[in-house]
Amino acid sequence: MVDKVKILIIEDDQYISNFIKVSLQKSNYDVFVSTTAAEGMFLFSSYKPDILLLDLGLPDQDGLEIIKSLREVSEVPILVVSARGQELEKIEALDLGASDYISKPFHMGELMARIRVAERYLSLGSGPSLGQTNTFTCDYLHVDFEKRLVEIDGEEIHLTPIEYKLLLLLIANRGKVLTHNYIVKKIWGYENESDTNSVRVFMANLRRKIEKDSAKHRFIMTEVGVGYRFSDE
Repeated sequence: MVDKVKILIIEDDQYISNFIKVSLQKSNYDVFVSTTAAEGMFLFSSYKPDILLLDLGLPDQDGLEIIKSLREVSEVPILVVSARGQELEKIEALDLGASDYISKPFHMGELMARIRVAERYLSLGSGPSLGQTNTFTCDYLHVDFEKRLVEIDGEEIHLTPIEYKLLLLLIANRGKVLTHNYIVKKIWGYENESDTNSVRVFMANLRRKIEKDSAKHRFIMTEVGVGYRFSDE
């Protein structure tokens, strides 16, 4: 018998938490609910959930502090579900280590899709990565890491060193939103908000080379004002 995926919900609005809980239980998830940060941290330690759904506006502690604390001890996927929809708050949560961010109000179908993305990587331990594999294939995109070869429908394409590093970073974190600052730090080795324009330029060039339809992107999704996400669905 396969163990159920355990999901912890930390949400002070009981109507919302119960709605999510019932929906998840119908999809065969094992669900735990907390309305405070203190109780949530206790449940996290006790049940060791596979995925955490976190509201930021809790009565006893800011959810951002929970993300910061948990990232010191765990790589569990953290999906923020919050009424705080400002771009700066989204960026702060993601930079602190949240895996994804969904603004209220939301459609349950969207939340379920984000949960499935997080669920796919549970077996990878610390999250998505290139792992021990030498290749990556998704739809018409094929990457051979050993040969530094990138192909679209079997035809080799040329990427600049920066474009190639960007593609590898996106693939290694597929399904996760990467903020502009995070990308700058990983690609260039430092944080500089002024370089986010460089990220946009390089990302646009990369898209032109690997996306077949410029109007409907297959791989590189834009999270407006926040960053980018690589979709392998």
